Amino acid sequence: MFYRDERLALFIDGSNLYAAAKALGFDIDYKLLRTEFMRRGKLLRAFYYTALLESEEYSPIRPLVDWLNYNGFTMVTKPAKEYTDSMGRRKVKGNMDIELCVDAMELAPHVDHIVLFSGDGDFRPLIESLQRQGVRVSVVSTIRSNPPMISDDLRRQADNFIELYELKDVVGRPPRPEDEAMPSMAPEMAETE
Repeated sequence: MFYRDERLALFIDGSNLYAAAKALGFDIDYKLLRTEFMRRGKLLRAFYYTALLESEEYSPIRPLVDWLNYNGFTMVTKPAKEYTDSMGRRKVKGNMDIELCVDAMELAPHVDHIVLFSGDGDFRPLIESLQRQGVRVSVVSTIRSNPPMISDDLRRQADNFIELYELKDVVGRPPRPEDEAMPSMAPEMAETE
């Protein structure tokens, strides 16, 4: 439930939203996403969080990051760390949870409603704290994937759960071939703890 006069902020966990949309078989059109939430209320800020692998000459996420930065999103990035696990597999670590939480807590006194695009159960205490400050919190993720991409605790804590699949016709587009370079949703990096 949205009210047209409420002050909104979007907090997008980039890798989590990418994985949820991919599991549902579509990409996110970020221009449409921003427009949709501007229609639902007074959108003050749209944050997008992602880690970037800077050791490679070209990062597949870079065109998306640049496009979002020039089109009304506040980008929050940090270098990802690359390592080899005990099985010899290449892994990338780049968790942005703390940055997202700090930004949400700082913005809380200035908004009425925060929309969190993530299913990560680690955000449950954040939602609880925001609610104690009088901020309504909606969570966007999916229960239609197998397994569901949202923690049950997170879904229960939120004031409102928005099924990502139900936004498909509003903010989605068919997946693009991997070799095209327009930022509907470039491949994100895998995050590990």
